[in-house]
Amino acid sequence: MQKIYIFGHKKPDTDSVTSSIALSYLKNQLGMNTEPRVLGDINNETKYVLDYFHMKEPKYLNDVKLQIKDVNYHKDYTIRDKASVKDAYDYMISKEITGVPIVNEQNQFLNLVTIKLIVKNLINSDGKYLETSYENIIKAIDGEKILKFEDEMKGNVTVASYRSTTFMSNIPLNNNDILVVGDRHSIIEYAVLNKIKLLVLTGDSMIKEEHIAIARQNKVNIIRTKKDTFSAARLIGLSNYVYTLTEGITPYTFDYNDYYDDFVDKSYKLKHNNYPVVDKNKNCYGLIRITDIDDKRKKQVILVDHNEIDQTVDGIEEAEILEIVDHHKIGNFSSSMPISFRNMPVGSTNTIVYRMYKESKIDIPKEIAGCMVSGILSDTLLFKSPTTTNLDKQAVEDLAKIADIDYLKYGFEMLKAGSSLKGKTLEEIIYTDFKNFNVNNKKIAVCQIFVIDVNTISQDKENYIELLNTIARNNDYTLICFLVTDIINNGSYIYYNNSAQQILSECFCIENFEEGQYIENLVSRKKQVIPPIVDYLEKN
Repeated sequence: MQKIYIFGHKKPDTDSVTSSIALSYLKNQLGMNTEPRVLGDINNETKYVLDYFHMKEPKYLNDVKLQIKDVNYHKDYTIRDKASVKDAYDYMISKEITGVPIVNEQNQFLNLVTIKLIVKNLINSDGKYLETSYENIIKAIDGEKILKFEDEMKGNVTVASYRSTTFMSNIPLNNNDILVVGDRHSIIEYAVLNKIKLLVLTGDSMIKEEHIAIARQNKVNIIRTKKDTFSAARLIGLSNYVYTLTEGITPYTFDYNDYYDDFVDKSYKLKHNNYPVVDKNKNCYGLIRITDIDDKRKKQVILVDHNEIDQTVDGIEEAEILEIVDHHKIGNFSSSMPISFRNMPVGSTNTIVYRMYKESKIDIPKEIAGCMVSGILSDTLLFKSPTTTNLDKQAVEDLAKIADIDYLKYGFEMLKAGSSLKGKTLEEIIYTDFKNFNVNNKKIAVCQIFVIDVNTISQDKENYIELLNTIARNNDYTLICFLVTDIINNGSYIYYNNSAQQILSECFCIENFEEGQYIENLVSRKKQVIPPIVDYLEKN
């Protein structure tokens, strides 16, 4: 069953991370194969939540682009290095391929053999040297075992084609020779006395017992075949180890994690037919051909807590979106097929997920309930946010009982843990929860942090403003709005890039809008900040 990834936006917050975890558990209970992931580093608040409920942090998901491993290539199409040339040829013919990766005993890639290479070798090679095994020779010439003293057969191949006296006078033999001969007993005797490596008897020839005795004493290997001398001499070359054909050849390989687009581009330039698929440790997974590229399987994903292209994982256009569960405004996503889109005007994605549990009649484990409570309390700021609904409050009441926590006490400690800025750079603080939007072809960003002590920001005010202007200038932002939300007093201080002053002044109806402007009861980016900015930019 194909794995489905569930994840939130690129700047993970507690609601996006915990709703991914909770929805993944629900889907798995319903028979799916899902896994929660994150698209970035989790913040201190979320770390506090996961540690408190003893939950593992979801793995990082870099992108969902198509990779070679998503293509239905010829998986496990390999041949062992000590298979014969004939074995390799027969394998390729049976699989209807023109090349096959050669691997060692540990399945590590060594080289690539092709039918073209075999044909070239048969035409150009004199076939006088053999490097193979006793068993390979038997298979190649359809032989039978007479004597065997060793498995490895390396030596020069000689065919006894002269008259016996001429042969023995002119052809010296030693233990590096492999002799192909018919029923020529004088030559056979000459060969075994000279302790050759291997004697191949053709035409189903008989061998004298005395010659077998000498061969046994001198450890001469003997194979007999019914084939005639010409046929045996021609076929014995096909018994060579297949790796011997590839010396000096370096084929182009692809890692199974390589991107599909890169494979297509490079293969068209290289113009080869066959490419071994390997990993960084040279383990071989099979063979991919340019004709395989249309048979691919997209990664399947479920999105939570977002539905904006700019906020989601890289390569989303190459994936299959199965479902979206979100509580934000409907963004700019589109899909080629109908999908399940669950969007509700509530304070947290976890509130929607909670309702999905109730509808499916699935019990919620204690640690999952704790994660879901955390997500709701985080996004609603302990119910102080104007996005809070009665559905959020009821979900927290029910989930807190399962999690066995005092949610108000726990929630304050959670927010306190998340508000710590200790050890963070100014840039890390601004990018803690940084969301991009595109309105009327204008790039805007609204980032937000929650603090207990606002002095940690205000004392460094000028540096924050300078950084906001730098980010806006370097990335062509029309507006960057930085909300510093005071958890205790339930309001926010607003910092911004220079060109955004007029826009913010109009949006919040404040004539002399200043850097660090404090607005009482303003805590929700989604409901109180983004809508007026979007409305203004759409009209102007």
